[in-house]
Amino acid sequence: MSSTAGSRWGRPADQVGAGWAVVDVETSGFRPGQARIVSVAALALSDDGNVEKSLYSLLNPGVDPGPTHVHGLTAEMLAGQPTFGDVVGDLCEVLRGRTLVAHNVGFDYSFLAAEAELVQAELPVDTVMCTVELARRLDLGLENLRLETLAAHHGVTQMKPHDALDDAMVLAQILKPVLARAYERRKWLPVHPVTRRTWPNGRVTHDELRPLRATAARMPCPYANPGRFVAGRPLVQGMRVALAAEVGHTHEELVERILHAGLAFTDAVDPHTSLVVCDVESPEQGKGYQAGELGVPMVTAHDFMLSLESVIGGCEVEAFTEQSPAGDQFTLF
Repeated sequence: MSSTAGSRWGRPADQVGAGWAVVDVETSGFRPGQARIVSVAALALSDDGNVEKSLYSLLNPGVDPGPTHVHGLTAEMLAGQPTFGDVVGDLCEVLRGRTLVAHNVGFDYSFLAAEAELVQAELPVDTVMCTVELARRLDLGLENLRLETLAAHHGVTQMKPHDALDDAMVLAQILKPVLARAYERRKWLPVHPVTRRTWPNGRVTHDELRPLRATAARMPCPYANPGRFVAGRPLVQGMRVALAAEVGHTHEELVERILHAGLAFTDAVDPHTSLVVCDVESPEQGKGYQAGELGVPMVTAHDFMLSLESVIGGCEVEAFTEQSPAGDQFTLF
């Protein structure tokens, strides 16, 4: 049986949530399930960004600690420290009911999930948010979106980079003004659902956090494709929308809005594509060029976002189910 927070991707910044759990882990390597966590920090924040509770611990990974020159932790320092299994109960109390937040959340979440499965624990996480993607949406004009760059931009002092507790505290301080800017600009927060599966033997496995674009391209749309978009008319649920590279919004934000509106995201341009979002009038390559060749309408990201406010209902596609009379028995002779 799968557990998930639902199929909704993204959340308007002005919508009240249940709070955040800012997390950072330092690891012995880069591959979850093979490398191990050597330190973990988690801060429970209210929805407006105020810290309510916290957890921090060095961990004895039972393996070589790996890049000591990065995280500064040696085998001698970690000997005698608790294992992940020793702290997972307290960690779950910080995470419970909140959206897990990390800078490059796929990394931290995948390591926490792998460690939890090793000790047969279930992380009470239904949604996650990546602050790299969130910062990308806010047009901050920065050279890059590394944590130290964002810290300097917001006037937050980093005392000890690549220390789990310091990085988590820095991210928590950054989160508050970032959320405020998202609210002011009417942006959507990249809050994404994650799933886990309980097997018949009771073991819980946490599904991998996949990029939204790759996931959305395989998601069936509940509405039939009504055909191509016509300028001056509203969007209709079920329309197939492709995104060109030349757009002023992040693809993740656009895909979130596409799914929420009941449209279908496609990663290809073909005769069945309803429209292509592209900010260049006559592109010479990519999906915008393909749209021109096939006669598929194009709209700018700005106009597309405005059109999402008045999408009209489409025709639902009924899922096929095999109808069998209850209690019928079939006997072979």
